[in-house]
Amino acid sequence: MSSYQSFLNHIPPMGIYETLYAFKDSFGRFMGEEGTHPWSQGFPLTTPLEKFGGPELPASVTVTWEDRFYPKAWGHPELREAIGDYYNSQYGSSITPENIMVFAGGRPGIYTVMAFLKKHVKVRIGNIEWPAYLDILTNTDTAYETVPFTKENNFHPSNQEYFDRSGLEGGTGLMPIISNPQNPSGQTRYGEELNALIKMAEQPGNGILLDEAYEMFHSPSVSGIEYVQDLDNSNVFLAGACTKGLQSPGIRIGWIIASKANIEIMANYSSFGMGGVSHPSQHYAVDLLEPNRVKKARKAVEEHYNWQRERYGNAFKEMGLGVYTGNGGFYHWLELPEGMNSDELNKRLFKNGAAILCAFDCDMGRPHSKDPRYQSPYDRFFRFSFGPLLPESFESDIQLFREVYEAYKRDVGVE
Repeated sequence: MSSYQSFLNHIPPMGIYETLYAFKDSFGRFMGEEGTHPWSQGFPLTTPLEKFGGPELPASVTVTWEDRFYPKAWGHPELREAIGDYYNSQYGSSITPENIMVFAGGRPGIYTVMAFLKKHVKVRIGNIEWPAYLDILTNTDTAYETVPFTKENNFHPSNQEYFDRSGLEGGTGLMPIISNPQNPSGQTRYGEELNALIKMAEQPGNGILLDEAYEMFHSPSVSGIEYVQDLDNSNVFLAGACTKGLQSPGIRIGWIIASKANIEIMANYSSFGMGGVSHPSQHYAVDLLEPNRVKKARKAVEEHYNWQRERYGNAFKEMGLGVYTGNGGFYHWLELPEGMNSDELNKRLFKNGAAILCAFDCDMGRPHSKDPRYQSPYDRFFRFSFGPLLPESFESDIQLFREVYEAYKRDVGVE
């Protein structure tokens, strides 16, 4: 018998991946293959949104001898310039390339911010958020508290709840993490509410990490940078990426916008811990951000996903599900009737080649390593993704979901 033991500490996979692995074990094939229904997954269509005038996506990039050198720790100068121009033109900001650092996707940037937080800084995070935040907070040993997300507050707590200092020791820094538009609920802070949030974040002792992966999935597109008054004297961090609105998750390009001092710290980390990001991928991102192209892309993404959100939402309401979705993102946040739970629904969907994401995995109050004694207050809730669904699959998606849902209701005697 082997006495081998790994030298690495065990960590579980992120919640969405646990669902994908469970689906594979049940259905015998990977989610995303032909004949499967990826309602659990958070990616957009990666083909042109022709119905709404979406532009073509670049088919290739040119790679020169210079691109085979090591990349710069903070990102390719052309991409940093393109990102800055994009935000300045769309939101009236005045950021410079020195306020931008490029990462291999959005989550490495978020992980880096958390990894280097000083010990006196406490994170506040909504009780329901993107599953990977819990893994990031746990594995960076970050101190955090949850903010209640309930039906009573429509899964949209006030700005003040994130910055309430009651019971905190003097000198404690507060750093809320908020996805906006929110994953999984689609609730969105914009206009005066977002302005007020940023004002709170810029006050001494405060900061914020605003994850804007779904920036383009709201009418109009929304970014906190529009309201930042003094970025270089703040602890405001904005995370963006090519993953969602620019329809290119596979190129793994994301960025953090922050003060020059904070960008320098993250670039210093990259010099030994990351080594920069692929030049070909960064060139592809520059092409995605070409001004005329991105203007068309923003319009098409907004219109396509507004249309999808509305028609799926109406169908779910007709079935009798509780719909608590906001007006952003590409998810529906849904509640099953009493007597049912999302884990059992998912097991039934697996057998039909489909999967949703149980709300348990979005519960920031749960133990990171699953504990069977923990009972999530969200066991009847789930996230349904319409992000990767083709327009023509709507009828079959709804038919399949309805059949499984109605059979489950009959089996447990729910009217």
